[in-house]
Amino acid sequence: MTDRDAAFEAYFSARSGAMRGTAFLLCGDWHRAEDLVQQTFTKIYLAWRRIEQRESMDNYTRQTLVRTFLSERRRAWFRHESVGSPAGDRAAPSAELTEERLVLMEALVKVPPKQRAVLVLRYWEDQSVEQTAALLDCSTGNVKSQAARGLATLRGLLEGEKVR
Repeated sequence: MTDRDAAFEAYFSARSGAMRGTAFLLCGDWHRAEDLVQQTFTKIYLAWRRIEQRESMDNYTRQTLVRTFLSERRRAWFRHESVGSPAGDRAAPSAELTEERLVLMEALVKVPPKQRAVLVLRYWEDQSVEQTAALLDCSTGNVKSQAARGLATLRGLLEGEKVR
């Protein structure tokens, strides 16, 4: 094993779990989240030799993950169908995973992808408006408007859930 491979393996071991959580928030499916993480780390491994600023790897990885998610959603040949997971396919909820959180997660999946990416980066990953704009390669104004629209969409979905 080369030093390059060892360094990448250490980074992957340290950060893949957190990126998997972010990927799940983006796509709402653990299997797709795992695929997104694999695609992301494959891209990073291929660029590992060229990456010089290892101290900012988390931002680079997060940016690659979000862009991979968004590009997957844009492909014309890709047809996304939202299908519920079979009962045996869900992870057993932990004590801290409340019903409110489950409702929020289900609603988040229904938010449009770009708005969802902004919401996940801003409010889950605790990125600033400027950091989110840099990660998504867009303006800060776009981040603010996408966040406002995403929150409005999420509120509407959650209010609809209360009515039921």
